[in-house]
Amino acid sequence: MTLSLLVIDDDETVRSTLVEFFETFGFTARGASTATEGRRLAAEHAPDVVLLDLRLPDADGVRALEALRADDPDLAVIVLTGYADVRTAVAAMQHGAADLLEKPVDLELLAAAVTRAAERGRLRQEVAVLRAQGRTQATPPAMAPTVSDLIDLAARNPDAPILLQGETGTGKGYIARQIHDRSVRNLSPFVEINCASLSATFFESELFGHERGAFTDARQAKRGLLEVAGEGTVFLDEIAELSAEVQPRLLKVLEERTFRRLGGTTMLRSSARVVVATHQSLADAVAEKRFRADLYYRLQVLTITLPPLRERRDEILTMALAMLPKGSSLTNEAEDALATYRWPGNIRELKNTIWRAAILAEGRPIEPTHLGLPVPPTPTHPVRVVPNDPRTLEQAEHQAIREALAASGGNRTHAARLLGIARSTLLEKLKRYPTDGA
Repeated sequence: MTLSLLVIDDDETVRSTLVEFFETFGFTARGASTATEGRRLAAEHAPDVVLLDLRLPDADGVRALEALRADDPDLAVIVLTGYADVRTAVAAMQHGAADLLEKPVDLELLAAAVTRAAERGRLRQEVAVLRAQGRTQATPPAMAPTVSDLIDLAARNPDAPILLQGETGTGKGYIARQIHDRSVRNLSPFVEINCASLSATFFESELFGHERGAFTDARQAKRGLLEVAGEGTVFLDEIAELSAEVQPRLLKVLEERTFRRLGGTTMLRSSARVVVATHQSLADAVAEKRFRADLYYRLQVLTITLPPLRERRDEILTMALAMLPKGSSLTNEAEDALATYRWPGNIRELKNTIWRAAILAEGRPIEPTHLGLPVPPTPTHPVRVVPNDPRTLEQAEHQAIREALAASGGNRTHAARLLGIARSTLLEKLKRYPTDGA
């Protein structure tokens, strides 16, 4: 998944340099010259990381940081300042800054800080949402025990590779961390790497490490994540994107627990557990010759599939209410719109939609227009009363309402559209016609 970055700095040279620098790393990068513009862009595009200058023409940087974090409490903000001092650093950290770097900033250090902040921010989002589910006991009984039992089973078997499957935004990173935290490996590091974010050479360097001179710029030896993890957990996200050159080396680690650093000759031992995740079908990747069948079978010792949000419809409203900023509320129409939308971006899309809507509502109750969700098309042939129907008009109207509610799954907004009337009109009629499920 492409990471999104927002640079808020009134210095055009600095801003454009940072945007161009991170675009070369595959980020979607945008720039803003003021705190006001930055806050607007953050609300519109929901960046993974914000780089924030502390001296802006329209606001003090700490106040800008406070506003950004108020809009999105999980937003990762790295503060950049040419006037760093202890008081500024403390104030920035108190208001939730992920890091603070002094200008002129070293781009290599900044890139590392951005990567760390993006990973931590993503994990915090997943943890916050899933904790909210737990607090409200919103998880459907039919689904929760299955996933929870599998997590416990994985934790009790700390040597087994784990395959996590599910659409983007369903919480795979959170589940990987839960497996680690519940296992005997929890005293050792949990490290992760995205298989789609690096070239084959750099991925091998990150995972296996390298010796001095292994490739250009390898000026000194480096330990890979398999060594850093020790007896902990290595989480490989987007495993379906793992290059063909690296797949045999990962298979060797799983089968023999041994590997060599890039450019090395000494065989090293790995004691780490490997957990992998994908939003794609690994079976399809094997059929298309993009993924080794033997590696696939080795990885699927225990598979945990996380259902998309559209299959957890009873949770949507409870989760949305838990995500609302303090002082915000939803109208009945907005609740109906949330419940009927299919949420292709799952939990992450729901969170971003709620926070963006709260900003646009400016303290008023959130309406469907603030959510910006697609409106279901009105049917070409609405429910009609047949002229020769022997029932009274009142009976026919009552029956039409019952049919519309049944066809819409009880959603009153959708039912009103089917009937070709306003929702308020439908509500008035429901008061007169007590209807089952209404």
